[in-house]
Amino acid sequence: MSRDPRIDAYIKKAPAVAQPLLAEIRAAVHAACPDVEETIKWRLPTFDYKGIMAGMAAFKQYTTLVLWKAELVKARVSAVDRKAVEQADRVAHGDPLPSRATLVRLIKAAAQINDEGLVQPRAMRRKPALKTPPYLTAALKKHPEARAKFEAFPPSHKREYIEWIIDAKQQATRDRRIAQALDWIASGKSRNWKYEKRA
Repeated sequence: MSRDPRIDAYIKKAPAVAQPLLAEIRAAVHAACPDVEETIKWRLPTFDYKGIMAGMAAFKQYTTLVLWKAELVKARVSAVDRKAVEQADRVAHGDPLPSRATLVRLIKAAAQINDEGLVQPRAMRRKPALKTPPYLTAALKKHPEARAKFEAFPPSHKREYIEWIIDAKQQATRDRRIAQALDWIASGKSRNWKYEKRA
């Protein structure tokens, strides 16, 4: 059984109400996965088994057990255990953890996922489209070539120009940026064309 003295120190420094919760999470992790290795990552207790498996932390108002691949764990446990994953993620001080048996089932599922080498799919975070400010729209209308290229740009290129222009603090700066943007856009250049890799 791997026990990292830094985790002992972390538990000792945690709020008194959180200490038994952290100790119980740690015990459940070791009961479920005897080959787990303890460490500290991002200044927090972390449990590794063929990669990061789980972590725990105590804050002023709550204690948390974070399953590194929580979505994959939830996909293979019962509906009751899925709720337990969410419950364990944020246990308000004074509230109980899920039972030891439940925690052990969740950790065993997490260990199995790491055994299988599964990777949790990353959610694509798309920034919402920025509305083109009226003053840029008016400038593009006066410059048909730039307007056609701008409309053909992918959303990321449009966003870069819009953010650059609306970030101008003064009218004179904004006017200079619009003039520069029209020139670059008409040439089919992205806002950061100077930094793009050249073939």
